[in-house]
Formats: sequence, C-alpha cells, structure tokens
Amino acid sequence: MKITRAEVEHVGRLARLALSEDELNALTGEMDAILNYVEQLNELNTDGIVPTAHAVPVENAFRPDEVKPGFTPEQALSNAPDAAQSAFRVPRVIE
Repeated sequence: MKITRAEVEHVGRLARLALSEDELNALTGEMDAILNYVEQLNELNTDGIVPTAHAVPVENAFRPDEVKPGFTPEQALSNAPDAAQSAFRVPRVIE
C-alpha cells in the first residue's frame, strides 16, 4: 500500500500539526513502511485462532467479590464540610 504526501498532509491537518517540508517527507516514508508491514500481517493465515488468544496462559488476579456492609448516610456525611438532606452540598458551578 502506498501512501501519498497529500494523505500525510491531510492526517497532519486532522491532528492539528504544523509539519515542515522535511517532516512531511520523512513521515510519508515512515507511514508507508508501517502500512507495508500491516499488509504483510494481513497475509498471515489466522484461521482457527481465537481473537483473544494469548501466548501464555493468563489468569485473573482479582480477588473474589465479597459482600461487606457499607456506610450509612450519616457515616458518609460525618466529615462533609457541608451536607443537606442526606447529600453532599457543593458550590454551584453553573451560572
């Protein structure tokens, strides 16, 4: 796949980058090399490979969920600088 300089300029504009002539030339070559590599990857036979397969077995490291008692509204609001009707009161941010 060949990428054109115009396409690189377009991507640069979308990313709001001010690219010099040297940078445009360098990026055109680099992006073309990246796209050529991706094309090679597309040629691989991936039939029968699960999309989420890993090279090594992966185990979940999370602990099991346990039901524990939560805070009462009074406990949750005990250190609040300003509370009203079982809720935290915060300064108004919308005018």
